[in-house]
Amino acid sequence: MTTMKLTSLLTLAFLIITMTTMVFPNPQSKEDTTKVVMTTNLGTITILLFEREAPISVKNFLAYVDSGFYSGLTFHRVIPGFMVQGGGFMKNLTKRQTILPPIKNESDNGMKNERGTLSMARTSDPHSATSQFFISVADNASLDFSARGWGYAVFGKVIEGMDVVDKIVAVTTETRGAMKDVPVDPVIIISAKRK
Repeated sequence: MTTMKLTSLLTLAFLIITMTTMVFPNPQSKEDTTKVVMTTNLGTITILLFEREAPISVKNFLAYVDSGFYSGLTFHRVIPGFMVQGGGFMKNLTKRQTILPPIKNESDNGMKNERGTLSMARTSDPHSATSQFFISVADNASLDFSARGWGYAVFGKVIEGMDVVDKIVAVTTETRGAMKDVPVDPVIIISAKRK
C-alpha cells in the first residue's frame, strides 16, 4: 500500500470518528468525576454527579451534602416500578427546613430519567426544587423535558449500590396522613459525603 493511500485511509478514519462523536455525543461528560457516597440503614449507594450537564442542580445538591443536611433524613416516598424519593423528611415525617432557595429547572439538559438516575424532586412549579431528590428504578420517559413542558432534572447516576435502591423500593409502604407510599420501617440516610 502506498504512503498516499495509507494517509488517505487514516484521514478518512479520523473524519468518520470525529463526525460520529459530533453527531452522537456521549450525554455523560468525561469531565464528570464528583461522586457522593450515601449510606443508608439498608446499604450504601455511590452516585456520580453530572457537573457539566446540570451545574446548578449539582452545586445545590453538594451544598446540602457538604452541610450534613441529609444525615438522619429518610427515603419517605417509595413506589415500585417508578422511583424512591428522599432528602426532605425525618423518620417521624417532620419536614426539615431547607437551607437554600429553590433552583432553576435543568431538565432541558438532554439527560433522560432512566433507571439509576438521580433527579431533582419538585412541586408543580417547575423551578421549585430544593433538597429533595429521587432515584428512578425504571426508565421514566414521562418525566423528561419535552414539548409538553418541563420535566425533572437529571443530575447524577447510581454507579454502585443499585441493589440497595432495589431493596429500598421493595419495602412495605403505607399511607400516613396525607402522605402515600411511606415505608412502614423508615429507610434512613445515615450520611451523604463526597467520595
